[in-house]
Amino acid sequence: MTTGRRTATGIALAGALALTLLNAPAAHAQDTGIKVTDIVINKGKPIVVGTSKVVEPSLTFTITLPAGYSTSDPFRYDATPFLYRGRLTQDLDADFENYIGPGGFTCYEQSDKRADCEGSLYIDPDRSHDEVDSNADATTWKTAVSLLLFKANGNLAAHERETRPLTVQLKRAAKVTVDASPEPVVKGRKITVTGRLTRADWATKKYGGYGGRSVSLQFRATGTSSFVTVKKLTTSSTGALKTTVTASKDGTWRWAYGGNDTTGAATSGGDHVDVR
Repeated sequence: MTTGRRTATGIALAGALALTLLNAPAAHAQDTGIKVTDIVINKGKPIVVGTSKVVEPSLTFTITLPAGYSTSDPFRYDATPFLYRGRLTQDLDADFENYIGPGGFTCYEQSDKRADCEGSLYIDPDRSHDEVDSNADATTWKTAVSLLLFKANGNLAAHERETRPLTVQLKRAAKVTVDASPEPVVKGRKITVTGRLTRADWATKKYGGYGGRSVSLQFRATGTSSFVTVKKLTTSSTGALKTTVTASKDGTWRWAYGGNDTTGAATSGGDHVDVR
């Protein structure tokens, strides 16, 4: 937890004025002297998004102010990290396409010139014109910051936007189901294990079958604490999985998919089979 006196709290789409200025010609930008460092998004992990649930990846960063400005007067500056894809100056539009910004953050004064900030980004896949309305959005996103300085009378003194080398992978969520039968089963007989792998389609806001993927069938014997991989299968064109195994002991079966560059990992619930 960041400590220090709280200096400011950002709200949804924090720094709305900064967003208005994102598309201003770069030639008119002025050096604010604000430094934003130590940006960490989602604890360095990929961001996985489904079709309806809001996702709020964690966001932390540090602000250092120039001469003449103090963290005790947060209304005279604004520093807002955000994610974008494409070209920073041209591909961000009024609907915030290709843009993922903060849902809110709080800054804590560490000194007169430095504040540590923590909060989250905000991604709502259920909105039709938003950050993830195309499956092409499952890719590498870049990081930038919007910086603003204000005069004592509230007028804008300087603004700029700076890119950062940090990148974040945005992935489509996946799901996998499992069913093992018969239950119970006689020892030595066959158990049929089925399932289906699907992943989020951000264009249709539904989950669709994910074919041609390698998925592991795993088993945990009753009385043990870990699953072991029994075999691997490739999903059909509709994402279907089906195989048979010999019943030898009581235990739980599940499917596990490891994910890839565009799709998150998924593990089914467990289906317990009593062997008699």
